[in-house]
Amino acid sequence: MFIETETTPNPATLKFLPGEQVMDIGTREFRNDDEAAASPLAAALFDLGDVTGVFFGRDFISVTAAPGADWSALKPQVVALLLDHFVTATPLFHPGSAAGIVVPGEDEGFDDDPADADIVAQIRELIETRVRPAVANDGGDIIYRGFRDGVVYLVMQGACSGCPSSTATLKNGIESLLKHYVPEVTEVRAA
Repeated sequence: MFIETETTPNPATLKFLPGEQVMDIGTREFRNDDEAAASPLAAALFDLGDVTGVFFGRDFISVTAAPGADWSALKPQVVALLLDHFVTATPLFHPGSAAGIVVPGEDEGFDDDPADADIVAQIRELIETRVRPAVANDGGDIIYRGFRDGVVYLVMQGACSGCPSSTATLKNGIESLLKHYVPEVTEVRAA
């Protein structure tokens, strides 16, 4: 098995591609040891000591290193853990633990005004078809949280959540795209 590694716009995060599906449905972000306890793989990555974030995408895993961590030393350790996980076909999550895990759904946030249903549908479609694939290429994900008074609220996850260029991505990329196709959008903000 070969695990491909890609850089991301976030210098603290690397994207690892095992060449097979990681998550069946959705994505999952782990920001600390407590959250990582639900997954043997995420817990093992945090146990390396220099890991501050793990993100499972459909076909990739993004790992964020602590400030000052040396990727040249950390990367082989991460690859070894990933190889072991995929070669042994270890479950991604502990069996039976999913009932106790609270994962925010894409619709959680605030209630959209029913009068804006057509606008919200256009926004969601653009995010799903244009924005999410581009953000996934950079090792992250973006979740719609709401639309109110012309403002679209989004949450960035994975490599994108701590990326120095995330504000530029929201303002120059996503905001421009949404304003172009949905004139009712006046601004995009991080939720």
